[in-house]
Amino acid sequence: MSTIYLNTIIESDIQTVFDLARDIDLHQKSTSKTNEKAIAGRTSGLIEEDETVTWKAKHLGVYQTLTTKIVRMNKPHHFTDVMQKGAFKSMKHQHIFRQEGKNTMMTDIFEFQSPFGLIGKTVDSLFLKNYMKKFLLERNQLIKITAENSNH
Repeated sequence: MSTIYLNTIIESDIQTVFDLARDIDLHQKSTSKTNEKAIAGRTSGLIEEDETVTWKAKHLGVYQTLTTKIVRMNKPHHFTDVMQKGAFKSMKHQHIFRQEGKNTMMTDIFEFQSPFGLIGKTVDSLFLKNYMKKFLLERNQLIKITAENSNH
């Protein structure tokens, strides 16, 4: 299992950042490079606990689909999505939010495992972990810019 930990400091209130992080439309904007689209389940607006979303995107030259479900939510402090169907053997993404004065600390804990045993572990460590980290950083940058611009 590979794990990515990211902390992003955002000059905005916790509720704004929490809502942007679960906004399907904003997520699609942040993933324009992979042409990611919500095609089933919740396909726009703010995803809620027990809802699913199925994404279709072009990663590494191949179109793939991934269905995730929000399995836990404590507004505006935390939500967790877990893969229901997709290319990973397993995937869990925890989104944690903490107000720190005028800022919000947004923490991602992204855990994933590729199929194919030892070959999958090798791909994870040599390539996929960095690919997924870059993907998450781009998403977080758009959340940060959007939240900070909504304050002005």
